[in-house]
Amino acid sequence: MKPLSVVVTAVCDIFAWFMIVFGVYVINNGHNTPGGGFQGGAIVATFLSFMLVAYGGKKFLSWVHEGVYGLIEFVGLMAFFTFGCFGFHNAFFYNSLAVPQGAVALSDWLPLSGTISLMNVAVGLEVIGALSLVIIYMYGSIKMVDTGAGLGGERGHDRYDR
Repeated sequence: MKPLSVVVTAVCDIFAWFMIVFGVYVINNGHNTPGGGFQGGAIVATFLSFMLVAYGGKKFLSWVHEGVYGLIEFVGLMAFFTFGCFGFHNAFFYNSLAVPQGAVALSDWLPLSGTISLMNVAVGLEVIGALSLVIIYMYGSIKMVDTGAGLGGERGHDRYDR
């Protein structure tokens, strides 16, 4: 893909970072509000497709590395399994860290919802990694075909001759 106009890239520069902040907000507050790990992870992963469309394929491939997103996915999966084992003496995924309503939090970093919010973070990491890899692999599988006009390769976003 070729980069789009200066206007599109300027708007992308302004709004793309809000997508990441909003996605992290949805992940962190999924136990209190609608949303959670999957929805927030999908919002954050959409950031990559936004950058791909605005800046084009060459710059996009210079920014992303498959290994980083594979590691994010692996960390999310292992964190999900680990948090699921926290309540193993009662049952798998038992919310053993939950604080009763009206009690004070045991520490500053432990959320009142217990393992539920930790699971949201783990699912968010896994979805960010997995959907980002899907976007990267889908773009990498595009084959640019010579259309016979002698130009070869890519010709633009909205110009496709059949």
